[in-house]
Amino acid sequence: MNYKRVFVAALAGFVAYFVFGTVAFTLPAMKAEYFRFPAVYRSSEGIQKVFPIGMAATLVAMVVLAIVYAKGYEGGNGVGEGLRFGMLIGTFSVCTFVFHNYVNLNIGLRLTLIQAVAYFLEWLLVGVVIGAVYKPAVSR
Repeated sequence: MNYKRVFVAALAGFVAYFVFGTVAFTLPAMKAEYFRFPAVYRSSEGIQKVFPIGMAATLVAMVVLAIVYAKGYEGGNGVGEGLRFGMLIGTFSVCTFVFHNYVNLNIGLRLTLIQAVAYFLEWLLVGVVIGAVYKPAVSR
């Protein structure tokens, strides 16, 4: 495993995650759905107070994902391998996070479905970015 590339891939995935998330989760339709559940979700001001914790946790998660990617890397094209990886992580996220929240939180099905699409695409992008950036250690 190429540790330098793991960390570079993790940083690239971190940036991709927040860029995509900023675009996807600030779309008017998405924001409108979140505003329908003020007792469930923090206000923008409330999010800003705890945002550094979320960023730190996301960076740790990206390092873990880059390590998992490196361990599962099968030697193919980085983008193709990343696409496969992103699809797996996206499916995992939607099934264990998005629909789990639908069951446990008092939110609507429309918000759940919009989140499912957004999170799947976000993790797909992160997988592609990690795959494009990560390069295995050179065998000698």
